[in-house]
Amino acid sequence: MSIDLPRTEPRSAHTAADEIRQRLEHARTTRLAQLKALDETGGSPDDHLMSNQKDGIKRALAEIEAAFARVEDGSYGTCLGCSKPVPAERLEILPHTPYCVTCQSRAA
Repeated sequence: MSIDLPRTEPRSAHTAADEIRQRLEHARTTRLAQLKALDETGGSPDDHLMSNQKDGIKRALAEIEAAFARVEDGSYGTCLGCSKPVPAERLEILPHTPYCVTCQSRAA
């Protein structure tokens, strides 16, 4: 589902990109709220569970920012591993994913 958005594209392509941006913005807002909640709990710096949670949220935020960049450069929805389209269903569930399921499982 690579989205190329030149100015001559029909409105539907722009609408799709707007929907993608909205999903990504929601994902970013959610992760930022989670991070803020963890910071407000005032846990000990030695709390490894909290530290791991924060690290995971920060990684997700970095992936979300990278997804915004892929939307802008037109490569959003194309797997970074195999260059095939990432299924739309996967992008609905995890809008910031850069990989199809097969390539993600190889990376894990």
